[in-house]
Amino acid sequence: MRALHKENHLIQRIGWLRAAVLGANDGLISTSSLIVGVATATPASHEILVAGIAGLVAGAMSMAAGEYVSVSSQADAEKADMARERHELATQPEAELAELAAIYQQRGLSSDLALQVAKQMTAKDAFEAHARDELGLTGHVMARPVQAAFTSAVTFATGAALPLIVALLVPAGTAAWAVSLACLVGLAVLGAVGARTGGASIWRPTSRVVFWGIVAMASTAAIGSLVGRAV
Repeated sequence: MRALHKENHLIQRIGWLRAAVLGANDGLISTSSLIVGVATATPASHEILVAGIAGLVAGAMSMAAGEYVSVSSQADAEKADMARERHELATQPEAELAELAAIYQQRGLSSDLALQVAKQMTAKDAFEAHARDELGLTGHVMARPVQAAFTSAVTFATGAALPLIVALLVPAGTAAWAVSLACLVGLAVLGAVGARTGGASIWRPTSRVVFWGIVAMASTAAIGSLVGRAV
């Protein structure tokens, strides 16, 4: 008898991977853009560092709060759907069985086989069968607010730390260019790592995140230059 091989599907990573990639990219782009804008407006090192540190802390807290609130809303909707499904299974079992059979029939089974499969799945675990096949809820797609909030905050701070360290190490007059270059390199690495972790080709994700990083930093540099001249 041949041994069954274990498959590690990449879709299982989607919950934390989305929050991690979003947090790191946002931390890197927003903090770099903030530092570039301030460095273009003023050469004062302490002002650049204060802006960078404030951007890191505020951004990490904002990402955590935003992810927690949005993912909590998704979790609330999932819980409401599951509670409704439990109630319908308890009060209308025959209608729910017919509904499950219809789902299997739409996927290509004959009506008799679909009903037979629905009965077997219902006998094993009716709620699990309906949650998976009717609601589309499985373990790797369920909302996890705390995990999303923590991941976003940590990865944002990690991404934001790179431009802050660069700004701290280089002479004030070169901060804008040094941070811009470090940001683009960091974005390219993040894009490649995120794509590879998700099992996708690295070129398209990398190029698009680098493109938007250039747009963000160019915009803040232009604003910083205009404000610096006006002041």
